[in-house]
Amino acid sequence: MHFIRNIILFFTNNVRYLKRKWLSLPLLLLLPIIIIGLVITITISFFSPSETTPIQVGLVDMEQSKETQLVVDLIEESSQLGSFIQLKGMKEQTAEASLQSNDLTAYIVFPSNFTTDLYKGNSVTIPIIGNPQKPIESHMVKQLIESITRHIRASQANILTINQYAKNMNIADTTRNDLVFEQFKEFLFYTIGKDKIISEEKISNQTTSAPLHYYGLGSWFIIFTLWMLGMYSLLGKEEPPLLKTRMSLYGVSEMQQLIAKIMVTGLFSTFLAGILFFILNYLLNWSIPTENVVRITLICFLYGIIFLVLMAFVEIIISSAKLRLLIQAGLTGFMLLISGALIPTIYFPLILQDILQYSPSTEAFYWLQQIVLEQRLFADYLPLFLLMSAVILTLIGVAQIKERTYL
Repeated sequence: MHFIRNIILFFTNNVRYLKRKWLSLPLLLLLPIIIIGLVITITISFFSPSETTPIQVGLVDMEQSKETQLVVDLIEESSQLGSFIQLKGMKEQTAEASLQSNDLTAYIVFPSNFTTDLYKGNSVTIPIIGNPQKPIESHMVKQLIESITRHIRASQANILTINQYAKNMNIADTTRNDLVFEQFKEFLFYTIGKDKIISEEKISNQTTSAPLHYYGLGSWFIIFTLWMLGMYSLLGKEEPPLLKTRMSLYGVSEMQQLIAKIMVTGLFSTFLAGILFFILNYLLNWSIPTENVVRITLICFLYGIIFLVLMAFVEIIISSAKLRLLIQAGLTGFMLLISGALIPTIYFPLILQDILQYSPSTEAFYWLQQIVLEQRLFADYLPLFLLMSAVILTLIGVAQIKERTYL
């Protein structure tokens, strides 16, 4: 009971302290909005591709047969997605040079034994050489060619049967080859007509497909985090050792003060972030259902607790106010950098992307993105809950060790 009474007392004192700072609070709240607005504007210009610049893909036909020309025409027709992909026929040496000079995203090679493998039943492969400097665009080209290759293999199984029957009927090779080629075209077009060349599975990059919505949500997430840092730093007061000793004699622990500070900061920052979120929801027309508002609130609650406990952890360990603020600001900047709110995680290396799933900011922003932008009706709270439990238990343990050492 005494523990709760002290928390309520410090909670009330912190609220009164914020009321006395009403002149400086507007500046504290508006400064992150101005800074993030400028940073996001610059970031969008880097990550939003020009709609007039299509993906350049080279096409190397080393066989120059009727079959390869048919597949080439098929790829050219299937890639006319608003001139998003442009194919250019060229020699292999020219394609390699263009790839080195970064003029091509990738180039496709039809090997000299393509038709032979097709009619003998061997596995048909179309090699794709991608540009390591453009991994995302190269992956898109790879998906397109693999889809077409699957259709070719489906047609191959049918024409092999026809070719075998034609051989048994002692038909001339020229006639038989023409018959097999016509059947190859019919089966290929029939297979394509049953389904789309490009798979229905869509790899969506919200950064480029909807940059305004993505960075609107990212700006809100960054501002919410900076507000928590600003409020927490504003409530941090340097106390002399003598005052700490007197407070400990009255049964007041540092943990009680930290809990009260976390509660005031979390409630005030969440309230302001909620108002800003509903403004963005109206301006950007996100049309979020009521059940998703509850999910967003829960994710922000878990993330906010984790963030503020980390700030309290730094406060317990570092005694110097200036050094403590520097480390807290650095930790906040690092968490925002890897969260994906400023630089999308899809642009990070794959090894780093696997590690980032253990970051609270990355996990929280991922599910906010899924709920707000992808309109998901579910969220996985377990990782954030486990992270919150871990940091709280760590904070309690470190606080008790420090108090015993101090006494």
